[in-house]
Amino acid sequence: MENRIRDHREARGWSQGELARLLGVSRQTINAVETDKYDPSLPLTLRMAKLFGVAVPDLFIDPWEPEQ
Repeated sequence: MENRIRDHREARGWSQGELARLLGVSRQTINAVETDKYDPSLPLTLRMAKLFGVAVPDLFIDPWEPEQ
């Protein structure tokens, strides 16, 4: 699953460190999320959505489609 975290962060002019500080996590966590090496927990995902002012589905790209 891809995510749009980097897009939202860069649109606000924030570094990974700044975003990490705002969310109360490490810069390494933000890097791992942005590079799809770590799926964020639900609480972290909700905090990111609230911070960016978007819905959770707007943070992720899920190519999965149900079979018809």
